[in-house]
Amino acid sequence: MPKSTADATVLNLNVDRSSPVPLYYQLAQQLEAAIEDGRLALGGLLGNEIDLAVRLGLSRPTVRQAIQSLVDKGLLVRRRGVGTQVLRSKVRRPLELSSLYDDLETAGRHPSTTVLANTTRPATAAVAAALGVPEGAEVQYIERLRHADGEPLALLRNHLPAGLLDLSGDRTAATGLYRMMRGAGITLHSARQTVGARLATAEEAGPLGESEGAALLTMERTTFDDTGRAVEFGSHLYRASRYAFDFQLLVR
Repeated sequence: MPKSTADATVLNLNVDRSSPVPLYYQLAQQLEAAIEDGRLALGGLLGNEIDLAVRLGLSRPTVRQAIQSLVDKGLLVRRRGVGTQVLRSKVRRPLELSSLYDDLETAGRHPSTTVLANTTRPATAAVAAALGVPEGAEVQYIERLRHADGEPLALLRNHLPAGLLDLSGDRTAATGLYRMMRGAGITLHSARQTVGARLATAEEAGPLGESEGAALLTMERTTFDDTGRAVEFGSHLYRASRYAFDFQLLVR
């Protein structure tokens, strides 16, 4: 059964007609914020378009455009006979030295992992440079598909120095990599990280539940312990429709 319906009054929606920001975009941003902070919960229903338009003094096409923009983002879905329903909110992750597994648990999401590869392989030039090992040296490679609440979210590819960590059995599916490192007595100290974006290949799109050419966020990270040793080189892909990085910017 769908959860209760929320209207403009309950959600404290309003628009500023003196603003240069389009009215539909103002409404869409406020609805997205209501989904993110839980005022519109998963499975909840958005008020009728006509009711929203009347309460906000907007035209139906403006309200429809705002809602459609969130449907396109995968945050809302229109269901015949039910109404407009909340699908999910994006996973918003702070840029700090933490694992995705731990961040999902902290956010109240339910992480799970499918291990796609767990083997050793020769280090490529890029991996060797990141880990500070000779090119061609054997390194541990793990590839995992991370889910949030049962939905695929990220494709994680990690290289570690050989012998650093016991990755045998089901351990890599049961918890996060950084938690395993801490359990092995490795003290994580710092990391170099690059965030970017590109389009999904057919090979990547399938496991992530996206179409070929869908937008992906990319992240490469080299992590160091408290002795300055590189302990991990990660190359990760995230669904842009389900995931975002949060930055805090300070004035100097």
